[in-house]
Amino acid sequence: MAEANTTPAAPQDSTLSPALAPTAFTFGDPEPALNQSLYDYMGITRMSDYYEPPISWPGLAKTLRSSAHHGSAIALKRNMLARLLKTTPLMSRQVFSGLVFDFLTFGNAFFGRTRSRLGNLMRVHQEMAMFTRVGVKPGTYWALPDGGGDMLHGYGQAEQLPGGSVYQLAEPDPAQNIYGSPDYLSALQSAWLNESATLFRRRYYVNGTHAGYILYITDPLHEQMDMESLRQAMKDSKGPGNFRNLLLYAPGGKGDGKGLQLIHTAEAAAKDEFFRIKSVSRDDVLAAHRVPPQLIGLVPENSSGFGSAKEAMGVFYELEVVPMQQKFAEVNEWLGDEVIDFDRPSWADLAVAAAPVIR
Repeated sequence: MAEANTTPAAPQDSTLSPALAPTAFTFGDPEPALNQSLYDYMGITRMSDYYEPPISWPGLAKTLRSSAHHGSAIALKRNMLARLLKTTPLMSRQVFSGLVFDFLTFGNAFFGRTRSRLGNLMRVHQEMAMFTRVGVKPGTYWALPDGGGDMLHGYGQAEQLPGGSVYQLAEPDPAQNIYGSPDYLSALQSAWLNESATLFRRRYYVNGTHAGYILYITDPLHEQMDMESLRQAMKDSKGPGNFRNLLLYAPGGKGDGKGLQLIHTAEAAAKDEFFRIKSVSRDDVLAAHRVPPQLIGLVPENSSGFGSAKEAMGVFYELEVVPMQQKFAEVNEWLGDEVIDFDRPSWADLAVAAAPVIR
């Protein structure tokens, strides 16, 4: 009779832990790349003695710097008007440039005048639009103290400007007639998108290639400590910014035959339409400002280019600059003197002759 095998079974290695369950987790919290607020078009708000603009003027001032194309288009119009102005002792070119800048940025410019005791006009100055408000009583205007505060938290005690000393030049607004509004509002979203794309790309480069990837592990790990150490190492290696990394542990999962894969999500997704976004948003902004691209230093993306800069300048002058000159010349009636007048550039007639469509 054969003896039974009494050899004891080999003891199990107590140091080996059961196979780890599939694990996935991320690092970093989502943060907005751009915190920029602009009051929506919500109507005119009465603040005791004066009205608030229908859209945030501090927001428009910040947006001026959000896109190179937006700021350059406004600067081009301002520079052309200031260059062609016939200066007089009553108003300097610097004062006029500030008034034009206000008008193009906010859709409003506030002219101030100082008279002598005999009633003669002594000088014309700028009341900064950012800190000037239209009064509830017709013909009155109020100055906000030191430019401090905002609509939600209050500006402090506003000061009424002397009666008859302020003239408001406003871009017409079809929704109300208290304040003007700039004609580029339809392109604000494009300007912000352009800025957001630039900030995202900048953060992408600041983070470097160590950020924005998936670490995919399919080989089983024997120790829980292996996973914890790997998790901590990934957290410690995270650079500054808003990108997120993902560790995916799936024992026995299907991959490309490798037990460890590093998948750079940023390289594929963020070949990321960056140039297309910049190009499309740029075109939207220039269309809203009606500025030819060759006049603000854009490089053409094709061999044919943008056409003659001289012809573009002539068309732009006749269709954009001249109408603005006519608007500003209306202030002369209120001033009682021919303070605002402009030279006609020598190249204008030549440019118009080259572009018969505007003759």
